[in-house]
Amino acid sequence: MDRSFLDWPFFEDRHRALAADLEEWASSLAVDHGDADAACRALVRDLGHAGWLRHSGGEALDVRSLCLIRETLARHDGLADFAFAMQGLGMGAVTLFGSPAQRDWLERTRAGTAIAGFALTEPGSGSDVARLATTARRDGDGWMLDGEKTYISNGGIADVYVIVARTGEAPGARGLSAFLLPADTPGLEVVSRIEVIAPHPLAHLRLTGVRLPGAALIGQPGQGFRIAMTVLDHFRPTVGAAALGFARRALDEALERVRSREIFGAPMADLQMVQGHLADMALKVDASALLVYRAAWAKDGGAARITREAAMAKLHATETAQQVIDQAVQLHGGDGVRSGTVVERLYREIRALRIYEGASDVQRLVIARSVLEGA
Repeated sequence: MDRSFLDWPFFEDRHRALAADLEEWASSLAVDHGDADAACRALVRDLGHAGWLRHSGGEALDVRSLCLIRETLARHDGLADFAFAMQGLGMGAVTLFGSPAQRDWLERTRAGTAIAGFALTEPGSGSDVARLATTARRDGDGWMLDGEKTYISNGGIADVYVIVARTGEAPGARGLSAFLLPADTPGLEVVSRIEVIAPHPLAHLRLTGVRLPGAALIGQPGQGFRIAMTVLDHFRPTVGAAALGFARRALDEALERVRSREIFGAPMADLQMVQGHLADMALKVDASALLVYRAAWAKDGGAARITREAAMAKLHATETAQQVIDQAVQLHGGDGVRSGTVVERLYREIRALRIYEGASDVQRLVIARSVLEGA
């Protein structure tokens, strides 16, 4: 793989060392995709044992490190990236806003001995978080939660969830709060598991009279929307990094294919049309990398918000990764759509990234509003 991007001024020597060490570790990954639940449990355990999960949360989040780890893991295996990412996203609210007692869970997820989930999406509210309907009402010195959550990553295997619910301090987004919910709490039910084209643990959850102590509240009442958006501000560039990892792998696979495959008596790589496709793919990969690591560098540099930069990184990287992977499939011909090949797996894995943590059209709205405000 081309690693020249690590010489860009976005990175410090510690990032280059991190990338080299992780590359060596990830090169020996052998993930059995036949049982996604078992694979994710094993990956979380192994990532924790090797120390990689210490980057997923703690006293602070280094977004460049998060992006480098997600890009590297995604290039090797999509489930490995998923397992790492959800430990960070699932505990992001605790990393950024949690109390000392709540951070005991963070220590367990960083060690790989507990699995985290982030429960925001509902049947009636995906991109429009302000329509969230799950309620949390005062119950003595605690809270009583009722509602449903869907498309929850790690649903069914998580040991702890961060739940965002409506507490009613104000209308819309200003009346939400965040809670820490252990998975064995009475009243929490896994209604169904959700199968998707690139299998990973995903579930529909129901909360019926779930009672939580007052200490389960993360931050202050009414801060739920701010907490969720702050978490996404940190982690949205990393979705672009995962897409970048998929795209780099697709480009590598395409390069190997066209250099080894002959057509009309010569390697495919000698055809100008093929060279044109490779140029387009390389251009999209580098442009995505620049946007992803600009956003990460800005956040690590102390920017209060990187909403615009994160939206640009996520949108461009995921959309163009889909195009790069599609072209890699095309260059592989019939082998590109044969089940079990690397490019076929990438083709399935990339699609969801254009939807979760802010669908592409929502990112366009975010960017447009930022441009209009600036004008």
